[in-house]
Amino acid sequence: MAEALWRGAGGIPGLARLLREHGEAVEWDMARYWPGRSLLELYRGEMSWRELRVFLRYLPPESATARSVRGSTPDEDQWTLDRQLLATVADSVRENTFAMVKLHGDPKKTKRMKPPPPIERPGVEAPKKSNVIRFGGRHGSGAAQLAQVFGGRAATQ
Repeated sequence: MAEALWRGAGGIPGLARLLREHGEAVEWDMARYWPGRSLLELYRGEMSWRELRVFLRYLPPESATARSVRGSTPDEDQWTLDRQLLATVADSVRENTFAMVKLHGDPKKTKRMKPPPPIERPGVEAPKKSNVIRFGGRHGSGAAQLAQVFGGRAATQ
C-alpha cells in the first residue's frame, strides 16, 4: 500500500489521484477500519491530508484499497499466504497417504493407482510433462533422457 502512495506524484496531488482512482475502496476501508470517520471530513476541512495519508499507509494488505491498487482478482484475493500454506499441507498429506497405500498395500490392488493431483491454485498451472525417467520396456533405456537432464551425450547415440 505504501508503494502506491510513493509512485508518481507525491503529497496532496498523489493522494488526490489515489482518491480519484480508488475512492470507493478508500471509503469502504474508512468505514471498516476507522469507524466514525468519513472521507467527507477531508473535504469539509475536519480531516487533514496528513491524517488520510497515515491512514492509507498502514492499511492491511487485505483491505479494499490495497486490493484495488493491486488490481487483483477475487480468486487471487481468496488465496492468502495462510491458505496457500494450508493447501500445501493438504497436498503433502494426500501424497504421503498415497505413498503409504502404494508401498504397504496389496500390489495387485494398488498397481494402477495414480498419485492425487494437487489442489488447484490461481496463477499456478498444472504440470504438463512428467519429469519421470523410465528405464527399460517400451520407453527405452532412459539414457537419452538422462543425457538431456545432465546436458551430456547418451552412450547409445
